[in-house]
Amino acid sequence: MTHVRKSAVVGVGLVLAVAVTAGCSGAASHSGSGSGSSSTTHTSGSAPGGGAPTETNPPGDIPDNQAYVAFQPSSGFTGFTVKVPEGWARTAKGTTTVFADKLNRVQISAVSTPAAPTAGSVTNAVVPQLRSQVPKFASQKVTTVKRKAGTVVLLTYRGDSAPDPVTGKVVRDAFERYAFYRQGHEVDLTLSGPVNADNVDPWRIVSDSFTWR
Repeated sequence: MTHVRKSAVVGVGLVLAVAVTAGCSGAASHSGSGSGSSSTTHTSGSAPGGGAPTETNPPGDIPDNQAYVAFQPSSGFTGFTVKVPEGWARTAKGTTTVFADKLNRVQISAVSTPAAPTAGSVTNAVVPQLRSQVPKFASQKVTTVKRKAGTVVLLTYRGDSAPDPVTGKVVRDAFERYAFYRQGHEVDLTLSGPVNADNVDPWRIVSDSFTWR
């Protein structure tokens, strides 16, 4: 009888041990599942909501809603007008006027000359001059194009900007230089901004707005 009772006690103990082991295993499994769920929830929750992030214009991009105003010089040769971006800082030196904002510039220069510029004259005279003035001057191309004022000589090139007076940063710029001519007067319109900026439309607005008076 005693032997039977001992066997019964041992049997009960084995059952309890198995039950406890199974319970612990289930708890561990449940805990691991919960941890995975919690990790997934945390990752999802950390992602920004409300759709795609707000995009910003690349450096040098002129806003689509930029307004333009007509400019006519008050001294020197005054027989023309051209639209320039409203609100840009204006500086003048001799017969050259510059409008600038951040990384973009519009430069207007008027000179008297007996002959109209040609692709050849720009290549032979203007390009060497700019090469000596513009840091890392490169990628020059001379063509003739149509604008509302007529056929003009267009010189495109690239070069480094002057170092920023505060940060010292130098920007790689793309240039468009339009040479307008009529009756002994040449007006050179140079538009420049960072090479990665998409300013095709603004520059077309400015160059197409040139009008002889």
